[in-house]
Amino acid sequence: MSDANVTRINKFLSEVGFCSRREADKLIDAGRVTVNGSVPEMGTKVSSNDEIRVDGKVVGEKKDAPVYLIFHKPVGIVCTTDTRVEKDNIIDYINYPTRIFPIGRLDKASEGLIFLTNDGDIVNKILRARNNHDKEYIVDVDKPLDASFVKRMSDGIPILDTITRKCEVEQLGKKRFKIILTQGLNRQIRRMCEYLGYNVTRLKRVRIMNISLDIPVGKYRAFKPSELSELNNLLADSSKVFEPEQETGKKPIIKPTGPRRRRRN
Repeated sequence: MSDANVTRINKFLSEVGFCSRREADKLIDAGRVTVNGSVPEMGTKVSSNDEIRVDGKVVGEKKDAPVYLIFHKPVGIVCTTDTRVEKDNIIDYINYPTRIFPIGRLDKASEGLIFLTNDGDIVNKILRARNNHDKEYIVDVDKPLDASFVKRMSDGIPILDTITRKCEVEQLGKKRFKIILTQGLNRQIRRMCEYLGYNVTRLKRVRIMNISLDIPVGKYRAFKPSELSELNNLLADSSKVFEPEQETGKKPIIKPTGPRRRRRN
């Protein structure tokens, strides 16, 4: 079997539209994936001749047609594909007829725009924070804002053992502001506000790159052809390799070269 016919198992699960590479790594680490009946190590390479199962069900036999959805996530819905753990998960809420998964996350207390797809390549391109893809939010807080708040948020805030990137912040009202981020640290906006002594009372994502939120809460629609074309143009120079530490704010994870080791949460 030549190298051209094999790929890492996390990439395989992404390319067949089962889940993103990050989710695949979690499934592998939890022992929920088997290759020809055996639990693989992280980084195991597979081919189309191998039998790949997740939770005992064969995957990769048929690749569904590409699906690209825009969804207005309500407060209270969790952005996870693990329907066994979370009852209020995004997959059961949408109940789409074919398998899809969210690109990135919005925390349970937040609402707004999120993409769902079965295209693993576009997931990894968008999630890679180094690509500097804009995400715009409207945020309400619990007390009046001032010029110092706007400047400090714009210049960067120390959270999660790092300093947030400089970003665009604009005051929209007494207790409301707009912020445009190019990174996705865990609960980033909430942590930034908390550092400055503010609590977020409402957080809504209204834009990702070239796509603006234009549908009612709880509804979804397919990408328009023009939107998908423009998005692909914006992603043309983006790497497909997803770096988890850029999304979570954690230190870089070294890819294992020997026996599999369980990663820390």
